[in-house]
Amino acid sequence: MKMATLKPQHFIWDMQDGVAVIRLNRPERKNPLTFESYAELRDTFRSMVYAEDVKAVVFASNGGNFCSGGDVHDIIGPLLQRDMKGLLEFTRMTGDLVKAMISCGVPIISAIDGVCVGAGAMVALASDIRFATPEAKTAFLFTRVGLAGCDMGACALLPRMIGQGRAAELLYSGRVMTAEEGDKWGFYNRLVPADSLEEEAIAFARRLAEGPNFGHMMTKTQLLREWDMSLEAAIEAEAQAQAICMQTKDFQRAYDAFVAKEKPVFKGD
Repeated sequence: MKMATLKPQHFIWDMQDGVAVIRLNRPERKNPLTFESYAELRDTFRSMVYAEDVKAVVFASNGGNFCSGGDVHDIIGPLLQRDMKGLLEFTRMTGDLVKAMISCGVPIISAIDGVCVGAGAMVALASDIRFATPEAKTAFLFTRVGLAGCDMGACALLPRMIGQGRAAELLYSGRVMTAEEGDKWGFYNRLVPADSLEEEAIAFARRLAEGPNFGHMMTKTQLLREWDMSLEAAIEAEAQAQAICMQTKDFQRAYDAFVAKEKPVFKGD
């Protein structure tokens, strides 16, 4: 399956050199999510498991902002008219987007500028790597709309990223985490100027796309699977994963390149 010709209706998709760039396309409203964009993003990340041509993903900002979360008018208003079954259908769908991102098999780099709040903050959190500008403002503001802070896996993912106490503060208060805090706490991998944010994120993604893609898939798989394993089970799982990777042609290519004192050219097989 190839995704280079994907033509989504509810976000922008661009792909080159194995790197897919996704950006929400409502910059005049700081790129909110809608029912339709949630579902289309979920289905897109699910499809990447079977894609032959997507090696890495950059989830980019647009118009100086990343994502303002669920659209107040297009989502929150209609949710007030739903019964419990309809509400659970929606909350499970939003969680399915996070699960699809975590399970898609390819590295995801979020390039975060400006507003990154609510579900947008969860998209960033579900990514493998986060680049941000000094102007980035991330907030898990679910309690500020009368809900719990436990949305889309926030209570599982955020403490593992920045620690239990810091996560609890952000999830209870819904306050903005500044770029400086996010950098210091390990939420962001690096801060870069706004005018070079996307360029640096894409360059990093291309370096990953040139790497051993089967190995990257296995790394991403183990990062997820080992959450609830004992250390003994994790070490055994990694032994099996590495043994599988040692059967790939990329492993042979790396050895041959080392012997020849050349840079290996990986092909992901």
